[in-house]
Amino acid sequence: MKITKAVVTAAGPGQSSLPLQHLVDRDGVEKTALEMIIEEIDAAGIDSIAIVLSPGSEDAYREAAGKLVDRLTFVVQQEARGYGQALLCARDYVGDEPFLHLVGDHLYLSRNEKKCAQHLVQVASKYECTVSAVQGTREHMLPYFGTVGGLRVAQETDLYEVKRVIEKPTPTLAEQELTIAGFRSGTYLCFFGMHVLTATVLDILEQLVASRTGSVPLADALQELASRQRYLACEVNGQRYNIGIKYGLLNAQLALGLAGVDRDRILTQLVELLSVQR
Repeated sequence: MKITKAVVTAAGPGQSSLPLQHLVDRDGVEKTALEMIIEEIDAAGIDSIAIVLSPGSEDAYREAAGKLVDRLTFVVQQEARGYGQALLCARDYVGDEPFLHLVGDHLYLSRNEKKCAQHLVQVASKYECTVSAVQGTREHMLPYFGTVGGLRVAQETDLYEVKRVIEKPTPTLAEQELTIAGFRSGTYLCFFGMHVLTATVLDILEQLVASRTGSVPLADALQELASRQRYLACEVNGQRYNIGIKYGLLNAQLALGLAGVDRDRILTQLVELLSVQR
């Protein structure tokens, strides 16, 4: 399975401005969050990218993309009908091909030289099915993420056969339906904000959107997919930072700084700040 296209969703209420924010990357270079997301996709060998955004946002995104703007196709979600419908807006762009999907309110920090998107695309290409990146997550963060339950793939340490998908479950529901053998109590596999999706997922989304009046989470389509065909979750060797939550941008910037060339400078400034606040 060859993945040649990517789709980034950034049309949600309160989400559209997040990829436009400026941060300093690990190399000490100031960039927009959008540029960092594009670079993540680029590392996976993909140079064709669609951005799903709200009406009137195109000019701001062109400016935020900088020299990378020629890589982008803009797809407008004319009516705010939720995450699933936003992704479905890119149907004409992707056609019947599998594609990499990232959300516009997350930044990703790999723990090794291989970026998270590159790892995920390699896994999807090998197993030729839909694969979601996931991360072990403590239960107090469950209100922010879709969560999966399933079984480890034999002879693999970071791969799971998905049997259950729930969007933002309560801790009680997660304990009942989403526990994974070998995981510490209160820890679950939550979405990383990154997936390789097949055309079957879009077929399911199309059916769900047509049959409902409200918004449709991607998790609902993935739950249906898990009942029809093989669907895997891959625990990537990295960390995701949701820049759309309280202090999310601050946490992402600190993580980038502490993992980069300015680490010593950042640590010194933190020590000085803490000493002043005592």
